[in-house]
Amino acid sequence: MNITSYTEFVTAAKRQPEPQRLLFVFAESSLPPNATESQKQSFRAQQGGTLTPIMCVDKLPGEAEDFAGLVEESKRTGQHWDIVFAASLSGRSGVVPSSDSATQALKQMISAIEQGSLARFLAFDRAGELVQFS
Repeated sequence: MNITSYTEFVTAAKRQPEPQRLLFVFAESSLPPNATESQKQSFRAQQGGTLTPIMCVDKLPGEAEDFAGLVEESKRTGQHWDIVFAASLSGRSGVVPSSDSATQALKQMISAIEQGSLARFLAFDRAGELVQFS
């Protein structure tokens, strides 16, 4: 499935044969402590740095219909973020995954992001644009 927007992500989750729970990990980009001048230039051009997960949340597809709502809710936390990683967790036998299942999946997402394993997640910037990592 080739998802190119946040709306397509939510729509795809709603169309799955099993109920889904959406998973979001918000991350902040920063420079490593001893960044070289080259790294600093890349960072200013938004092409480098590190991503640090700072908060996460799980939602049912109907609770996260539009990206603007997700951004507004995140503003109430007071936490700055640059990228939000998104994935979905599938239920079984018509049962929506529990919050406990989502918590474990979110921990796995955070660990993968910290290790730089980003390919299996969608990533969106603050404007809701899909971000590709190379």
